[in-house]
Amino acid sequence: MAVRDVSALPLTELISLKGRNAVITGAAWGLGRATAFRLAEAGASVLIGDVDTDKAKATAADISLATGARVLSTYSDAGDSASVVGLVDHAIKQFGNIDIWVNNAGLPSSVPVFDLSEEEFDRVVAITLKGTFLGAREAARRMVEAGRGGTIVNVASLAGLLGISPGQSAYVAAKHGVVGLTKTMAIELGKHDIRVMAVAPGVCLTEKTAFLADLPPEKLKAIGIPGIDTSRLGRVGTADDVARVILFCASDMAMFMSGCTLPVDGGIAS
Repeated sequence: MAVRDVSALPLTELISLKGRNAVITGAAWGLGRATAFRLAEAGASVLIGDVDTDKAKATAADISLATGARVLSTYSDAGDSASVVGLVDHAIKQFGNIDIWVNNAGLPSSVPVFDLSEEEFDRVVAITLKGTFLGAREAARRMVEAGRGGTIVNVASLAGLLGISPGQSAYVAAKHGVVGLTKTMAIELGKHDIRVMAVAPGVCLTEKTAFLADLPPEKLKAIGIPGIDTSRLGRVGTADDVARVILFCASDMAMFMSGCTLPVDGGIAS
């Protein structure tokens, strides 16, 4: 099977997700929420999976009201295989099939290596790396069964491309793993017309990082994370900066792309 040549399609059809079904993990807030909004705006039906069911339900309702799209939510723990299978089953029950799967769920960590416990390391890897693997694997299985192809987008990080800063060992290891997983799954799944891509956000302001905007420059620089004070483009990122790139990856605009990780970091990784 070969991916379609979409060269003759107009731009409006290339970016449209009308008739497609998307699942996004960890999408109650932040990058996931922004991505759910953009995919719904482009015409997709969207299922939000998150451990915070109340917030996920409110997010789904807000996006549905704003876009007119069908946006649903359900409980999902990205690091638990049974929960991930349940999320996939719920998507199939509600939508009939899955066309787009976005692995957004992840856990931060900021513990110096000599203080980093096995439990903390395992906790971060279980959600950030193992969760990405579980979600991609189960989504791909259903895509293959349906025979329609599909797209998997993994949210990596600038931490998947650089060492970032002291205290980030678990997180950096997990996100580097996401980048490697993306490359290998693209090789295996290409014959099934499934594209696998990743995005690597730099510092982005979300509900949980908005406090960064109030810190003075000297305190921002002291944190030591590249781009936290300013990127090469003069500001830090927003959640929507990343969501727009995920929309690009999920759409036919990126039809001939797979296995790559796109930095969304204001040029920091260049």
